[in-house]
Amino acid sequence: MDIVIRSAIAFLFIFLLLRVMGRRELSSMEPFDIILLVVIGDLMQQGVTQSDMSMTGAVLAVGTFAGLAVFFSYLVYRFRRVRPVLEAKPLVLLQDGKPIEANLRHERMTVEELAGEARQQQIVSLDDIQWAVVEGSGKISFIPKSAA
Repeated sequence: MDIVIRSAIAFLFIFLLLRVMGRRELSSMEPFDIILLVVIGDLMQQGVTQSDMSMTGAVLAVGTFAGLAVFFSYLVYRFRRVRPVLEAKPLVLLQDGKPIEANLRHERMTVEELAGEARQQQIVSLDDIQWAVVEGSGKISFIPKSAA
């Protein structure tokens, strides 16, 4: 039972850590970030299982993580009120070609980084964009101005 409790605590800690890190950081991971996540996973494993190297301990730890992940996804699906807590809402970063500075600061993103993301989607200028929205997944959606 100790492993299940430790796994639940580790799951909640990692969940909160990923929420604090922000969406954009997770969607654009560099090799160093991936290595850091692997190391965090290994350190968490050591804290969860302590010196228990048994197969039962591993199954309990992984099962607890999987069970909590399914439970959280069910909560998001079933109860609308918990969605803002467990999922990030889309956030408008740019409207009518003008950056929304407060939202960019919230996402810890510069106008230059936003322009770089636009160029990767074959958009030459931010002036050509009606809306730029960072989605809950961390990806940025660009909606071009309509050619009127």
